[in-house]
Amino acid sequence: MAAPKKSVVGPLVGAVVQGTNSSQFLVFNSKTAELLSHHQVELTQEFPREGWVEQNPKEILQSVYECIEKTCEKLNELDIEISNIKAIGVSNQRETTLIWDKVTGEPLYNAVVWLDVRTQSTVENLSRKIPGNNNFVKSKTGLPLSTYFSAVKLRWILDNVKTVQKAVEEGRALFGTIDSWLIWNLTGGVNEGVHCTDVTNASRTMLFNIHSLEWDKELCDFFEIPMNILPNVRSSSEIYGLMKDGALEGVPISGCLGDQSAALVGQMCFQEGQAKNTYGTGCFLLCNTGRKCVFSERGLLTTVAYKLGRDKPVFYALEGSVAIAGAVIRWLRDNLGIINTSEEIEKLAKEVGTSYGCYFIPAFSGLYAPHWDPSARGIICGLTQFTNKCHIAFAALEAVCFQTREILDAMNRDCGIPLSHLQVDGKMTDNKILMQLQADILHIPVVKPCMPEITALGAAMAAGAAEGVGIWSLNPEDLSSVLMERIEPQIKATESDIHYSTWKKAVMKSMGWVTTQSPQSIDSAIFSSLPLGFYIVSSMIILIGARYISGIP
Repeated sequence: MAAPKKSVVGPLVGAVVQGTNSSQFLVFNSKTAELLSHHQVELTQEFPREGWVEQNPKEILQSVYECIEKTCEKLNELDIEISNIKAIGVSNQRETTLIWDKVTGEPLYNAVVWLDVRTQSTVENLSRKIPGNNNFVKSKTGLPLSTYFSAVKLRWILDNVKTVQKAVEEGRALFGTIDSWLIWNLTGGVNEGVHCTDVTNASRTMLFNIHSLEWDKELCDFFEIPMNILPNVRSSSEIYGLMKDGALEGVPISGCLGDQSAALVGQMCFQEGQAKNTYGTGCFLLCNTGRKCVFSERGLLTTVAYKLGRDKPVFYALEGSVAIAGAVIRWLRDNLGIINTSEEIEKLAKEVGTSYGCYFIPAFSGLYAPHWDPSARGIICGLTQFTNKCHIAFAALEAVCFQTREILDAMNRDCGIPLSHLQVDGKMTDNKILMQLQADILHIPVVKPCMPEITALGAAMAAGAAEGVGIWSLNPEDLSSVLMERIEPQIKATESDIHYSTWKKAVMKSMGWVTTQSPQSIDSAIFSSLPLGFYIVSSMIILIGARYISGIP
């Protein structure tokens, strides 16, 4: 009997989504935007010291290969021909910094994750070098000098890792964010792999001029970064190279966007003034400002939104970045053990329906927008003997929503036109209590797509629309509409404002918590106490000896 004929569904586009907590590969129908299959692998994070966050680059790469292979197996089980996959897009956690050896293909150090704050003293030293009346770093990059961005992480690695120093001297080192590491490996690695990045990822390094769309020599000189280790900067939608191995060998990689830009595209925020908020490890609100850079006076970032083709114009965005959103749920699971799975938090919060005056400020990596205070640390306050794990779970969800309100308020003031609703996406939007809290705290409707994988959709759209692929039209009239769910506020604005004002009081308590102290000052403090220590110990020995000689019991 003849083998059953496989379904003809296509053309299809794959999307790699490499996040802080997991990697995924997803496959979409380019004509309907329907998600056909996907596979996800959770990743480990390493915390070698307080404030340090690292990941194994080889584990990240292997997880992507595994996701691709498993998704292709699932498509075969669905009788969908994988030869219909005509392009692949890449979306990634931004700012996370890697250096590897282009001769051996081996990482020269762990990936230093965007959440890592080990570079605070580096930031403070560099800040003193910037003239007060000429912050050329912010004017060229749109970014404040912060531990968040790649340049200071790269500077730390170059200063502290001898194998990297040697590889740079010998011309073997390559730098990249996660997208560069993946594309280089997927297109051949040591065998002529393509070393590139796109404008959205480059704009998060603090080495990239967002006006000229080039690596900036003045910035590279300021951070003392050799320009020969930097990847080539390309648009977000063009063919970078072909897959060299595996089930999808020969398929072009033709889309590349930092995860938040991918979500902006996936939400189809192509018009000036359209905005979206993504709830992942962190929380990121982006508003499309069109073809002009808008600089914030209230702690928001100016960043590249996308450039969907080599000859297409660049679009910019204002961004409010919150470091800890979904990460607080993982912390409750892994560090406190009050939940066994991330999904359980909704059940706990539902049991009480209130935080009972408990407020949670999850400033594990300091506070990002709009405060930009690296010295802040997490606190839980308003505790009583009545407080239990359910109240803390509810307060954690509220914390995500309050942080969103802070950056939305700043964005409304910067843009001058308050948002009438908030488009949302990300895994956390499956949490019904979180979404209702968000509508209540913002006091505007929250609109979420019924298909939550919006970041992957954006990467797929960029890949499918690339010149030479051309299977996904980005013309507004051709775009498939995504079904949406609308959540309306259910409490009075005055009640919401009272909770929010108390939250802001708690935020102030978390600030200025940590003071940096150089290793030299710590050492000198230790050594300055040694003479006193010797004096005390020697005095005790003399006293004991005298008592022994004199026969005093």
